[in-house]
Amino acid sequence: MIRLIGYFFGIGTTLALVVAAGVAIYLGQLTKELPDYEVLAKYEPPVTTRVHASDGALMGEFARERRLYLPIQAVPDRVKAAFLSAEDKNFYNHPGIDVTGLGRAVLTNFQNFGSGRRQVGASTITQQVAKNFLLSSDQTYERKIKEMVLAFRIEQAYSKDRILELYVNEIFFGLGAYGIAGAALTYFDKSVNELTVAEAAYLAALPKGPSNYHPFKYADRAIERRNWVVDQMVANGYVSREEGDKAKASPLGVTPRRTGTYVFAGEYFTEEVRRELIARYGQDALYEGGLSVRTTLDPKLQAMARKAMQSGLEKYDRLRGYRGPVKSIDISADWGTALGEVKALDDIPEWRLAVVLDATKTGLDIGLQPKREISGALSKERETSTVSKDDMSFAMRYVADGKRVKANSPSEVLKAGDVIYVEKNEGDSYALRQVPEVSGGLVAMDPHTGRVLAMVGGFSYSQSEFNRATQAMRQPGSAFKPFVYAAALDNGYTPASVIMDGPITIQSGNTSWSPKNYDGKAAGPSTLRAGIERSRNLMTVRLANDMGMKTVAEYAERFGVYDKLAPYLPMALGAGETTVMRMVSAYAVMANGGRQIKPSLIDRIQDRYGKTVFKHDERGCEGCVATEWANQPEPELVDNSEQVLDPMTAYQITSMLEGVVLRGTATTLLSLNRPIAGKTGTTNDEKDAWFVGYTPNLVVGLYMGYDKPQGLGKGTTGGGLAAPVFKDFMTTALDGTPKSDFVVPAGMKLISIDRKTGMQAAEGAPGTIMEAFKPGTGPADSYWVIGMGEDGTNGYGEALSPQASKAISEGGGGLY
Repeated sequence: MIRLIGYFFGIGTTLALVVAAGVAIYLGQLTKELPDYEVLAKYEPPVTTRVHASDGALMGEFARERRLYLPIQAVPDRVKAAFLSAEDKNFYNHPGIDVTGLGRAVLTNFQNFGSGRRQVGASTITQQVAKNFLLSSDQTYERKIKEMVLAFRIEQAYSKDRILELYVNEIFFGLGAYGIAGAALTYFDKSVNELTVAEAAYLAALPKGPSNYHPFKYADRAIERRNWVVDQMVANGYVSREEGDKAKASPLGVTPRRTGTYVFAGEYFTEEVRRELIARYGQDALYEGGLSVRTTLDPKLQAMARKAMQSGLEKYDRLRGYRGPVKSIDISADWGTALGEVKALDDIPEWRLAVVLDATKTGLDIGLQPKREISGALSKERETSTVSKDDMSFAMRYVADGKRVKANSPSEVLKAGDVIYVEKNEGDSYALRQVPEVSGGLVAMDPHTGRVLAMVGGFSYSQSEFNRATQAMRQPGSAFKPFVYAAALDNGYTPASVIMDGPITIQSGNTSWSPKNYDGKAAGPSTLRAGIERSRNLMTVRLANDMGMKTVAEYAERFGVYDKLAPYLPMALGAGETTVMRMVSAYAVMANGGRQIKPSLIDRIQDRYGKTVFKHDERGCEGCVATEWANQPEPELVDNSEQVLDPMTAYQITSMLEGVVLRGTATTLLSLNRPIAGKTGTTNDEKDAWFVGYTPNLVVGLYMGYDKPQGLGKGTTGGGLAAPVFKDFMTTALDGTPKSDFVVPAGMKLISIDRKTGMQAAEGAPGTIMEAFKPGTGPADSYWVIGMGEDGTNGYGEALSPQASKAISEGGGGLY
């Protein structure tokens, strides 16, 4: 008997050794295949890139996984407690595997064997880290064994806090959110330290199955799971029973954070920044790199620019009549459901979509598009209102078959089922609106730094993402002329130089070109100042011809208006295509005293660790970093930008452009009562209307025109269409700011001259003006006209004025 027992014992021992050897060999093989857990030390998860305005306001977020990495020290205890209670209450006590929990799971799975129920897991937080970071999610025993081995190794290599930090920052919470910080923002629009016990418990419940506990699809199931987590927190001593009962009694309270652009009217700006970041660092850095971007956008100025531009576009568009409804829908059933499916312009919150329920002689009965609930579902509430005939008066002229037709009644314009845009009046009624066909772009810039403060790329980003401020190539027309005159002033001409404003024909081979002034008339001999104030085409062509177009092209490229300008005379009148951004940047050179600037939408970019990787301001500053103060003077910023225009020339052209506002084509701006320099621009066939202007500290430029170029209407000019938009913007933008004059450079002489002849005159005499001259130059002491005919006429057969003839008879001329 003893021998038999010994025999079986020997066999059992041998079998045990064989099994142990087999297990050892199996584990050894698995161990060789295990990934390197040391990569966790260099863990850099995909993190959201955040873009901020100049005042710190959040403009937009870009991410494939909406995650903000949070150190474990920044995670509140109540949030840690919620996750430990939901996932691994013995986390701080086990070596990576919870043996008790594992045994309980094995027993449960054995009891459920054959029942079809899903097997119960017993993964600790450490095991989940091993699975999420290093393994697949395959439901196999081999993967489970690898997970356990890795869990032991991770526990030996890292602290418990580090493991928990990896876990709460990696896990997926649903709704596109990863990590606890991203989940808190996504679900509750809160930072982690603002979460309540109930909110923390709900977030802790989600990793088990985010789609199973969706806050709107499965609200009851979500509350049940959250309450279970709360009970666990109470049982584990993290919160009191009273706190737990209060948390369980509260609703889920999920308020999903909207995505996209957060700063009002900043969509075009944000998208331009996104494109620049991709061009600079690539898509992976943008969507995974966790960059922190501080832009140049001034939210207040942006809202002002958007309002001014949209008002100008609407005003022009309404004068062209009504083009009809957005679409028509069936209202025989629930009109709210049908109307809810129509896409509205998300970035025009003042407007709402509505459907015409009835149209009569006195107005419209309308149903307003139902609002969306937090869940995204359409509200069941139905709102109705009215549009009076007076509030749709512009639509009494509507477009039918390409012709404008006059209507006597609203019922002739719209019918039941027509979908329209409306805007609320001061009372309960609404006014009819329509999306303008005409569009345009606007840029506001600091001329000293090139910082873009505001940008409008069109009427609505929701309607069209094409940015007309940076992407639209348009002819600037007469808005280009200041660069021709600046080139002249830099090359020996003065503001008092006289040029013939008369017919001219340019012959080139077998072709000829005979430009004309906008009004079709000619003024005869005029000073450069008069030429730019009145925007005379003939004078500009003569001036460019006299200088040579190569000089004009060189200056256009130096200012940055064009990369390469064809040296043909029509280009002197703005026939080449450029962008609003380039034009504003070029005008900034004249505004800041002739220094080249780099337009920028971004002030600073920091990586995920807070290190600055880009800074727009390249000015040097010796002494800015001092270890102590020893009565030394304040450090000064050294401007190292290139001087591309003589400061005196910059002032002369600025003074001449002030004359455009005081006496020329932009007198509509006089009511601003500010020193403003600027130039209007109107292209051939009135296809585009421009105005670019500046004060000593702000440059603003814009154009208005159709995306598919067509005439804006006979008689339309930059002064009549674009300048009023500039005025509306400047009225609010300059409100409350001190009035400042353009600074006259040291050494310049201010001399009184006759505005017509350009010759010196008694100060204060009628028809005189104080003109700025560089050292060594001055008004002519005898009369001479650039382009004057040899026969003593003005160049096109007409006799000169008595005053001009008298000046010529007194002596030869000279160019100053």
